[in-house]
Amino acid sequence: MDIRRLGDTLERRQVPLYLLALAAGLALGALRPRTASAVEPAVEPAIAALLLVTFLGVPLTRLGAALRDGRFLLALLAINVLAVPLIVWALTRPLTGSPELLIGALLVLLAPCIDYVIVFTALAGGAHERLLAATPLLMLAQLLALPVLVPLLSGGTAAGLLEPAPFLRALVLLVLLPLLVAALLQRVAPRLDLSPAMVPLMMLVLLIVVASQTPRVLGGGTALLMLVPVYAGFLVLATAAGIVVSRLARLEPAPARALAFSGATRNSLVVLPLALAMPSPLVPAAVVTQTLVELVGMVVLVRVLPRMVRAGRRPSAPR
Repeated sequence: MDIRRLGDTLERRQVPLYLLALAAGLALGALRPRTASAVEPAVEPAIAALLLVTFLGVPLTRLGAALRDGRFLLALLAINVLAVPLIVWALTRPLTGSPELLIGALLVLLAPCIDYVIVFTALAGGAHERLLAATPLLMLAQLLALPVLVPLLSGGTAAGLLEPAPFLRALVLLVLLPLLVAALLQRVAPRLDLSPAMVPLMMLVLLIVVASQTPRVLGGGTALLMLVPVYAGFLVLATAAGIVVSRLARLEPAPARALAFSGATRNSLVVLPLALAMPSPLVPAAVVTQTLVELVGMVVLVRVLPRMVRAGRRPSAPR
């Protein structure tokens, strides 16, 4: 079997393979908690490698056209800056009696993803190049919005605790650097095709992210169970909001899927350093719990969303 056929086979079986990687990460993190510190340094390089392969599959000359798509960009801001904060406010009201859990949930749910959302969007047949082009805009929106929204929605508990450095670092290391390398490779080796590595790299990312963070979640105890319905509800409501906004904006199916993924996927790996800098261990544990819920949700959404927003039909809200 050649590499191309192997890649096609893995892509057809990607959902069970991702679930297997999640289960393996959970087992490794729970049964061998000491391995968490050993694999955690590999999380960012693995994500950077995954995004490099993703960027290589996107003709970067198309990014200029994606940036000129004002309707998509306005819809993207509408879902992430207007709709998502309203959803988060409504879902987190039961957490007001637990300030640590509330701050962790607000940190992660108010920050749109900039990294593996591009990969999941591509796997679902969405317009991932448009999300790639909009990445700087989403990062700027987070830098401006989080210091305002998190203290506001937490009742002022998190005032003065947010720093921009982790966001800028993630933008450079996880997005801009892989993007520049991909542009260079497209120029010097235009026939290079690393797409068969996409599924194995995604499995690796899922495995090491879950394995490295599971001990923190288990250390948080039963208090974190309060967050599971909040995060699951967010996935459902944000996806539905993305579909509704895409319908109002009259987007085609590919950008509509991208919009839904951007609304539902959060920036947990970037806000985790912010959470770790806070005095309570429950804050980072709350962020990590969202990662685990989201990764399971993304594996499901890759399969479900293309059926909800089909090619050849206008995007419609789920009934």
